[in-house]
Amino acid sequence: MSHPTPRKTTFLQALFPVAGLVIVLTYGLIIRPQFQELAAFPLEIVFLTAAVIAISQLAWLGFTWQEIQDSIVAKLAKAFPTILILFTIGMIIGSWIVSGTIPMMIYYGIKIIHPGYIYLISFLVASVFSTCTGTSWGSVGTVGLVLIGVAATINADLAITAGAIIGGAFFGDKMSPLSDTTNVAALAAEVPLWDHIQSMMYTTMPSAFLASILYFVLGFVYPVDADGVEAVAQTESILSGIEAMFRFNILLLIPVAIVLYGSIKRKATLPVLVASSFSACLLALIFQQTTLADVVQSLYKGYDTSMATWMPEIPEQLSTLFNRGGLYELSEPVIISVIVFVYVGAIDKIDAMPLIVDRAFAFAKSRGATILATLASTSFINAFTSNQMAASFIVGEAFHKNYDRKGIPRKVLSRSLEDSGTMIENLIPWHTTALFIGGTLGVTVAEYWQWQFLSLINFVVAITLALTGIGCFYQKTKTDP
Repeated sequence: MSHPTPRKTTFLQALFPVAGLVIVLTYGLIIRPQFQELAAFPLEIVFLTAAVIAISQLAWLGFTWQEIQDSIVAKLAKAFPTILILFTIGMIIGSWIVSGTIPMMIYYGIKIIHPGYIYLISFLVASVFSTCTGTSWGSVGTVGLVLIGVAATINADLAITAGAIIGGAFFGDKMSPLSDTTNVAALAAEVPLWDHIQSMMYTTMPSAFLASILYFVLGFVYPVDADGVEAVAQTESILSGIEAMFRFNILLLIPVAIVLYGSIKRKATLPVLVASSFSACLLALIFQQTTLADVVQSLYKGYDTSMATWMPEIPEQLSTLFNRGGLYELSEPVIISVIVFVYVGAIDKIDAMPLIVDRAFAFAKSRGATILATLASTSFINAFTSNQMAASFIVGEAFHKNYDRKGIPRKVLSRSLEDSGTMIENLIPWHTTALFIGGTLGVTVAEYWQWQFLSLINFVVAITLALTGIGCFYQKTKTDP
């Protein structure tokens, strides 16, 4: 016998599972590390606990397990294509390294460093590297270290250099189809990846252009001591190591060209990334001193510099740069995404998030106010949890029906998740990202924040577009005149 349909959800019933998540988040990610000096809970455990709370409440309300499971599976079904993309990104990184594609771009990026343009070049090189790899932390911890080292040896302003490196690192973290936060934002708002990236161009590209001009000007306002030019030679060990490990050829840009072509032509993401990855594998076998087993290993568990058996000694910096990639590279975001959607699928059964958003943001009647509310919510949650994936899923789930009703395309929602979420985490002193950057580059938030032009300008641009409606792709609704 079928179970009777449960009564209509009240506001307090909708609030209960969300409050459960907030309590677990607060204790696990704030109180434990900040006040009790204990290890923070893994995000997987936070959302798993919240899911148990939500499912228990649904059972108490009268929903059967089959109904709850169907709701969860429906959410996971929508997320599955993006989860496959996350797996593919790891393959891309591994294959682009073993083919020599990423090493070649890093090599020539470092080669063009000129002391007089260190700030601009730091921004551009970090942007290229992060776009190619999709990781801000990886960019800061690898090519960022090289750039800050060069800046130190030529007596450049380290705070400005750090701001430029961080801005460049977050440009790719936001815009790269290989970035986990980019894919998660698209997933959370339920929009195609290329639509999400295309929407972000309206805020990120003008911000990057203005930031580039400012870094260029700063090269003249804070000139570098020309006597330190010869110190750039400290990077020669890295350059010679890359040159010995890989063979360069213009054809190594084919995998990049495939991704760019797919982006421009709006092709399906998954086939484009797989095609790019396998083209890189073929190039590795043609141009590099590598074996088929090494190529397979790079796809499976990532590239390892120990594969370069012809090199008597491998510089530690090269291992830091290139030991990455493979199917398991983004296993953590995949697992987090699955568990988050178990929680989101459960609370979706009672429309919990839309009910709370309608009550909390009842004042946000206009489209612009709704976008501004999204920007503010994402900033707060990322600063609160130190986790952009949590912010994307929570805010994305909360606002997507509101956007649909008001004729605001979901790609504006996904863009807003990154405009205020991804871009703010390097400016929050207690955020794990800011702590990592400070420990890696040796420059604190207090020193570099005013020089991190990309994020600062991006905030202004995002708010301006929300207020003016420019680049918001508004659609007609029944309430429009």
